[in-house]
Amino acid sequence: MQKPGRSRLLCFMTASHPESLVDIRNLTFGYGERVILDDISLTIPRGKVTALMGASGGGKTTVLRLIGGQYQAQRGELLLNGDDIGKMDQTALYAARRRMGMLFQFGALFTDSSVFDNVAFPLREHTDLSEALIRDIVLMKLNAVGLRGARDLMPSEVSGGMARRVALARAIALDPELVMYDEPFSGLDPISLGTAARLIRQLNDTMGLTSIVVSHDLDETFRIADQVIILANGKIAAQGAPEDVRRSQDPLVHQFVNALPDGPVHFHYPGPSITQDFGAGPGPAPKRARR
Repeated sequence: MQKPGRSRLLCFMTASHPESLVDIRNLTFGYGERVILDDISLTIPRGKVTALMGASGGGKTTVLRLIGGQYQAQRGELLLNGDDIGKMDQTALYAARRRMGMLFQFGALFTDSSVFDNVAFPLREHTDLSEALIRDIVLMKLNAVGLRGARDLMPSEVSGGMARRVALARAIALDPELVMYDEPFSGLDPISLGTAARLIRQLNDTMGLTSIVVSHDLDETFRIADQVIILANGKIAAQGAPEDVRRSQDPLVHQFVNALPDGPVHFHYPGPSITQDFGAGPGPAPKRARR
């Protein structure tokens, strides 16, 4: 028997964006008078890895928080599976969040809980599964990230890279549709960074996930992403396949992807000119005292 509302959702997806999981339409968000996102529109394709990139403070993490319902846009729509996140009541939003996984910057593990209990937390919080079944699921998720043998360790006993993998196992514990990664490569050594990137790509493909990756690491992010979106000055500066974004002639995008020190984003912070601060040349000679 078809669930109520299912036919409406299918009709919407067929008529609009059948391949997209998230649709953002003419969305504006800011803090007071400071506009962070200004009338942006984008889609997150279902089953793909989308990278959100741009300079610090450009609104990347804000997009994740809007999708998660932590923030509410001043204008526009944010649709998840055709349903507007901004119009959901608490019950609907809670249900929507169960279909999302989040990997926070630096992992954000519970320091007083073991690796096993960290991964088990969402299962105990959101389901009525028996402890025996929870045990099997937790071990399967830890096995997927290569840490089944570390189940009894405490967060203080694992490396930064391992902590990030534990957090990833926790993020996928409820088999979400969407996983959002906030700076998953920050502070990792080259081996751990490569491992994390490979896991994001592999888990996305094997579990049929949709992934959004916020990152400043160009090489690894471009390597695993299907779509790259660069945010700048509240707008979308570039959007497309990684190779197309790399070839962009937009001055700001060119500066960003080539890590240039100067361009539209200036090296020097605005201030008085050199002449104003130091003068144009030597000052007048001091007057000699009269005898």
